[in-house]
Amino acid sequence: MNPSNARFRETREWLNKASEDLASAQVLLNAGHPSTALFHCQQCAEKSLKAFLTWHDQPFRKTHNLEEVGLACIAIDPTLADIAQNAGVLTAYAWRLRYPGAPYTPDAEEADSMWNLARQTLGAIAQRLPVIEQP
Repeated sequence: MNPSNARFRETREWLNKASEDLASAQVLLNAGHPSTALFHCQQCAEKSLKAFLTWHDQPFRKTHNLEEVGLACIAIDPTLADIAQNAGVLTAYAWRLRYPGAPYTPDAEEADSMWNLARQTLGAIAQRLPVIEQP
């Protein structure tokens, strides 16, 4: 497999995982589990942004910090500034609500809003990878 094929495959895997996280979040929202749904929203955005970096052959460290990952994406494509900066809000959902003693219980409105943000992030990234069929 040449590097282009390997990059294509790896990018596609990141996008597929992002799409799975978005679908999982929707199932969890429908089942009344907003805290866990929000974790999957964060994961969708993270994997979407990392797909973009993978496609552009840009290394990234293992992190859930979407502000950091987003800045790396903006350096490649400044038109991603709004979506990447907005996605930064999702960073805290990687850990804030995942354990006992969470600071609050999110309501459906917050969860729906964050699901839409994750969906927009995935869509914006997919649009910028024209050789890859959108999930």
